[in-house]
Amino acid sequence: MDFKRSDFPQDFLFGAATAAYQIEGHKFGGAGPTHWDTFAATPGNVIRAEDGALACDHYHRFPEDLDLLKDAGMDAYRFSTSWARVMPDGRTVNPEGLDFYDRLTDAILERGLKPYQTLYHWELPSALADKGGWTNRDTTKYFGDYTDAITDKIGDRMAAIATINEPWCVSFLSHFIGAHAPGLRDIRATARAMHHIMLAHGEAMTRLRAKGMKNCGIVLNFEHSPPANDAPETIAAARLQDAIYNRWFIEAATKGTYPQEVLDGFGDHMPAGWQDDMAQISQKMDWLGVNYYTRHEILPDPTIPWPSLKAAETTLDVTQMGWEIYPEGLKNILIRMARDYVGDMPIYVTENGMAWDDHVENGAVYDPVRMQYVSDHIMAAKHAIDAGANVKGFFYWSLLDNYEWAFGYEKRFGMVHVDFDSLKRTPKASYHALKAAIAR
Repeated sequence: MDFKRSDFPQDFLFGAATAAYQIEGHKFGGAGPTHWDTFAATPGNVIRAEDGALACDHYHRFPEDLDLLKDAGMDAYRFSTSWARVMPDGRTVNPEGLDFYDRLTDAILERGLKPYQTLYHWELPSALADKGGWTNRDTTKYFGDYTDAITDKIGDRMAAIATINEPWCVSFLSHFIGAHAPGLRDIRATARAMHHIMLAHGEAMTRLRAKGMKNCGIVLNFEHSPPANDAPETIAAARLQDAIYNRWFIEAATKGTYPQEVLDGFGDHMPAGWQDDMAQISQKMDWLGVNYYTRHEILPDPTIPWPSLKAAETTLDVTQMGWEIYPEGLKNILIRMARDYVGDMPIYVTENGMAWDDHVENGAVYDPVRMQYVSDHIMAAKHAIDAGANVKGFFYWSLLDNYEWAFGYEKRFGMVHVDFDSLKRTPKASYHALKAAIAR
């Protein structure tokens, strides 16, 4: 790695991130069915129709996994709590689920790690999906009730709480593109989901503040999406992509507005009276989480309906996901967030990482491309700090190879290899390199 811990401010946090459905094993502990179970059981949606029933069996193996974080010298652990585990039907508390997160929290703290909780990382209870999921405004109130239940149990021990992880994925990717659960391709459902997921953020913030929670924020995913050429129509297409992917969510959370060009595209599909919700959505946060993976240069595509755009083919190196490797984009996003939206508010890189076709050979996993990727992106965060952005931490995605949603168990993002037959954990070379770089 091309950095060491002393290159960063003394209070800068290094950590790794996971998500409940992707690692825990959803068949354990009385968790209820989710819309991801339904989506995965439908032919053509997920590679080999795989789901999160077993995943990495973190439910039983979490002490071993937390030891990996501690042994690497990490400062913090970003994890999510599953709504469908805490409330299997979305509304009724499951004591066994609360007890699991209580034990997990204690184990995190026992290892000297700071717990960074995410309330929602995509596992919507099926009972609420049956009622329209994120297209139904009532879901936001039920989410508030879930927030109350889990916060009453573990909130007093959290270093920080995020309301929603990647609302673009929850809404646009899932309701317009159809690549994630519930797998819709419906502009009206999309407009409603894009508003209601931000209203759920506002509702959760209201509930958290009522309980005296002080270190609360949201985790947004961003892509660097410049125009592929200087033609006016290309510049307009890139601006629209940026409005849909990046600006919709950050402007709602910080300014109480939505980009007009997206509202124009949605037409009359927005829920009635949405404007009245913007004050709650934009209430003060304490920090912003930035997830960043890649860049897409944008081209117009007049052959398809709104938004009538597409990504250009890349000439750069790509990951196992086919995503362009472009660390400069992370620096640009971090500087932009500080300059245009959050000022001196703390910013955390809450996810950054890459998938690669990793294999265990002679008891080890050599992943030099990931080692360079991690080093370059952590250095991009440092360059953003040097430019004035108040970046306070970096969480690698992910600690473990895990269930990668529509890609099943095929794409490996982990710094720790998981054999999905034996569930054996093998730290990769990138794990050991990061451990050396952040050693005190």
